[in-house]
Amino acid sequence: MIETTSISEAEALSNELAALKAGDRLRLLHQRYGSRLVATTSFGIQAAVMLHLIHEHAPKIPVVFIDTGFLFPETYQYADDLGKRLNLDLRVYQPTVSAARMQALWGNLWEQGKEGAERYGVLTKIEPLDRALKDLGADVWISGVRRSQSKTRAERAYAEQQKKTLKVYPILDWADAQVSVYMNQQNLPPHPLAEKGYVTMGDWHSTSPAADGLDAEATRFNGEKYECGLHLDSGVPDFQI
Repeated sequence: MIETTSISEAEALSNELAALKAGDRLRLLHQRYGSRLVATTSFGIQAAVMLHLIHEHAPKIPVVFIDTGFLFPETYQYADDLGKRLNLDLRVYQPTVSAARMQALWGNLWEQGKEGAERYGVLTKIEPLDRALKDLGADVWISGVRRSQSKTRAERAYAEQQKKTLKVYPILDWADAQVSVYMNQQNLPPHPLAEKGYVTMGDWHSTSPAADGLDAEATRFNGEKYECGLHLDSGVPDFQI
């Protein structure tokens, strides 16, 4: 049976992680939570950093990749390359409804206002991750979220209790410059679309390259929002379809 984690534990863990470096945070998490741990990745623009840190400091942690069915071809190629290069324990999860079936039955949900977008997020991201956590028996979720990525992440703590899941952010305090330096030092390949002006990465229909003066938040969902739902409290796994 999966143990639940209290809010007070999340606060204590957050304070503990704040005093450590990223690699030490990962080692501590693996030592303390073991098989209860899972990491996630989108194989986005800067995903290589978190994945390399896991490879170096806690390689036994399984990494879940949510394949929405609507990712850029370059993302699939990048995932294949980086997964092999870092020898990750990669677990790929997909929606129970294929992309073709989804569009045939309901059209382009992401174009159907708030209700359509929320349904799309549940089908392609929230439900697959909920299933992954249950399959793996995990209730501690490691994410590469960083405060500098968006306004919605600026006040995050290193550990947060979201329903039954303890969510932890080992590189929360890393700035973009630190990410770039680390990638160069470790000779990590960038996402193929980075050279085409993409500064963040998601599905092909909701991600744009950054035009002059456009910040990262404005390149997702036509600038209407940055989060897909997974990293907001309302989008935490525990959703039933």
